[in-house]
Amino acid sequence: MSTTRTSRSRTRTGVRLAGAAASAALAALALTACGGGAGDGSGGGTDKAAADVSATVAPTPKTSTTAPAPQPSATTAKPAPAPAPASASKKPPTRSGAPAKSPAPASKKPVTCDGSNTKTVAAPIARPVNHMLLTVTNTGSRTCYLYAYPALRFGEAQAVPPAIEDSHPQAVVTLNPGESGYASVRLSAADGTGTHGYTAHSLIVHFYDRSLSTSTPSPAQPPLPAKGVHVDDSLTTTYWQQSLSDALTW
Repeated sequence: MSTTRTSRSRTRTGVRLAGAAASAALAALALTACGGGAGDGSGGGTDKAAADVSATVAPTPKTSTTAPAPQPSATTAKPAPAPAPASASKKPPTRSGAPAKSPAPASKKPVTCDGSNTKTVAAPIARPVNHMLLTVTNTGSRTCYLYAYPALRFGEAQAVPPAIEDSHPQAVVTLNPGESGYASVRLSAADGTGTHGYTAHSLIVHFYDRSLSTSTPSPAQPPLPAKGVHVDDSLTTTYWQQSLSDALTW
């Protein structure tokens, strides 16, 4: 009897323990289910938030692996400009600070050749026979003109010998400073046919002005050879010539 009670008591205790174990298992399963639900709920919320953030934030562009070309620095020095060419009109510097020479004055107005601005030489020549050459050289600072022909006075003669018309030049003889003009004088007839011959020891050469009607106030008086020159009534002269060869033609 007591064995039966003991057996029943053990059976009841085992049932109680089994029930308690089952209850504990159920409780643990419930807790696991609650934890899983909470985990699923929080995970779903996190994924949704991440999706919203990724939708609103613009994607970051990829940076190129190639380095950009260097830009000039604001402090980089610019190349100095090339020096301007020297002007052709600039005058070269003078030595020791001396002032530059003033430009030469413009050419002066030409004047009439006469005894004041020329030198006259009278010289007998061998060819043509019984001829004398007059050479007038400009000794002045201006150009001068020899108009017409020389008005000659030998010794005490009053008349001026005529000019050979065929010797008239095409243009007025012009003498720049230092240049010379010429005239050839026939003193006497080569064949001796001249009359009223005499020996002259002096000569005055008058110069015509532009009007050709009067002579200048400054004649020339070139010296003659010491023995003088023989002249007669065939005395003539050429017009003033620009070249010696033209003067000796007559």
